[in-house]
Amino acid sequence: MASEQSQTLALLIDGDNASSKIVDGLLAEIANYGTASVKRIYGDWTKPNLNGWKDCLLEHSIQPVQQFAYTTGKNATDGAMIIDAMDLLYTGRFSGFCIVSSDSDFARLAARVREQGVTVYGFGERKTPRPFITACDKFVYFDVLNARESEHGDRKENADRGVLVTSEAPASKLDPKTDTLDATAIEMLIKAIGATAEDSGKANLAKVGAHLAKQAPDFDARNFGFARLTDLVEASGIAEVERVGEHPTVVWVRLRQDNKSAPGA
Repeated sequence: MASEQSQTLALLIDGDNASSKIVDGLLAEIANYGTASVKRIYGDWTKPNLNGWKDCLLEHSIQPVQQFAYTTGKNATDGAMIIDAMDLLYTGRFSGFCIVSSDSDFARLAARVREQGVTVYGFGERKTPRPFITACDKFVYFDVLNARESEHGDRKENADRGVLVTSEAPASKLDPKTDTLDATAIEMLIKAIGATAEDSGKANLAKVGAHLAKQAPDFDARNFGFARLTDLVEASGIAEVERVGEHPTVVWVRLRQDNKSAPGA
């Protein structure tokens, strides 16, 4: 598969299940994975609940797709998205799909796209059902995107006031120095490092991250208040961190002695 930066992506947004407040953070996140050459949002544009999206469609070149609700209580938007997704998939032009919704109805779509060897990036709320999350290659929560956008907004405000900001803030509002890391996350980290370690006991952190993504698509350092996986590992204290080279810097990690006996390590 092509590298992430060269991926051609299709962005499909369920307007009924996503707020326009995430749009800047969403597009910034997607830019990390590739270029969204198709950007569509689905919903009934005669309804007032989509007014927030109307104000930003032209600015971000997102194409609105009208879908009337044929029956009360039934979501026709899902069907329209699924049909379009399959049409786009069969063109063979896309190496990745970005599905924005918190609806479990898209779990089968995500699984089907992956069966075709195409990467699926999911975006949704914390309440998103696990079947949809696990059907994606990577899943990012809306609050992470909102936190990123809030951070950018704070920087802009500081710049407007003439305040110089020289340090990177964590990508969420959690304080890495005071918040306790989730025990399950620590266990997953230990197992991932152990599973990817070479004979020397050292593991390439990029491989550790890839292994974690296979176990839990929604595993993201930002969920715990850290901008990068490197920061999370260092704060956890479970491993020694070594940086080698420059541009790019390769990060190696080695489990500390008291963590090597952990299950799966």
